[in-house]
Amino acid sequence: MSVSINVLQTLLQELNGVMAADLTPLFALTTTVKLEEGEAYIREGDTSRKLAFIEKGMLRAYTTKANGDEATLFLRWEGQFIASHDTIIHHQPARFIYRALEPATMVEIDYDKLEAVLRERPEFEPLRIFFLKRMLSEALENIESFVMFSPEERYQRLLDSRWDIVNRVPDKYIASMLGITPVSLSRIRKRLHDKGRKN
Repeated sequence: MSVSINVLQTLLQELNGVMAADLTPLFALTTTVKLEEGEAYIREGDTSRKLAFIEKGMLRAYTTKANGDEATLFLRWEGQFIASHDTIIHHQPARFIYRALEPATMVEIDYDKLEAVLRERPEFEPLRIFFLKRMLSEALENIESFVMFSPEERYQRLLDSRWDIVNRVPDKYIASMLGITPVSLSRIRKRLHDKGRKN
């Protein structure tokens, strides 16, 4: 069993009612996917309903606006799931591009095949609820952060949760995700640095 499967199995075992032995039919449907830096995982317009768990690496979801600028929707890294909300939830073509920012290794499952298993094995239903809750929670957290926090606070929260991420991602992508310009991000960093020196 691969490292990815072991990590994912440990995570899923935390769900009530899902035992280790019960997960065998599910993992039989998974495949290991490796992406090179810059390789697209999901392209705009894709209709495949795939769900992946990231063992190693980082991916960015983004779109290109009418003026040619790229807008980053979110970043995903080790220990997180990645999927197109459009294809999984809305059964519509993906509106965003999901691209590897660095070499990535993931465990992937076809969501249609997962649903087929769920029809035969209703005891797996907690898995579907888990995945959908994760997607909804991440989307709501992103929206709420723009309503409740300033750009500086959003950046500080990112540092608090995963400080190493900022060293793995180009500043322009972090700035775009925070809804600010790279110049504004540079100013925020300077302010935080100055505060740190005073403390």
